[in-house]
Formats: sequence, C-alpha cells, structure tokens
Amino acid sequence: MKTKHTVSVNTLIVAMFLGLGGCSGMSTQDKNTAIGAGVGAIGGAVLTGGSAVGTVGGAAVGGVVGHKISK
Repeated sequence: MKTKHTVSVNTLIVAMFLGLGGCSGMSTQDKNTAIGAGVGAIGGAVLTGGSAVGTVGGAAVGGVVGHKISK
C-alpha cells in the first residue's frame, strides 16, 4: 500500500527530471531562481507537512532568494 507521502515524492522526482530539459537556454540568474524555487517548495512542503500553502510559499521565497543571490 502506497502512502500519500510516497506518491508525492515520486511525482516530484518525475517533474524535476522533465523540467531539467528546459534549462539549457536559461541565464545563470534564471537557473538560480528556478533552483531556489524548487528547493523552497520542497522545504515549505516538509516544514508544513505537505500543505499546499506552505509549498507555494516556500517556492516563492526560494525563488526570490535564488534571484537575489545571482545579482
């Protein structure tokens, strides 16, 4: 029996691999923004127990931090 957590992790892994193909033409700042958003989404999901609001909030914060780091 699969748990809700296992299904979410598998979906995230597939989405990450599909998203990597679109990064070839991105600038360094764009890549850092995308990476920051991904890491923030994962962190937000973990900290809030998978809450959609926590995931989206983490992605937003992570994207901003990733964008600012590369300036």
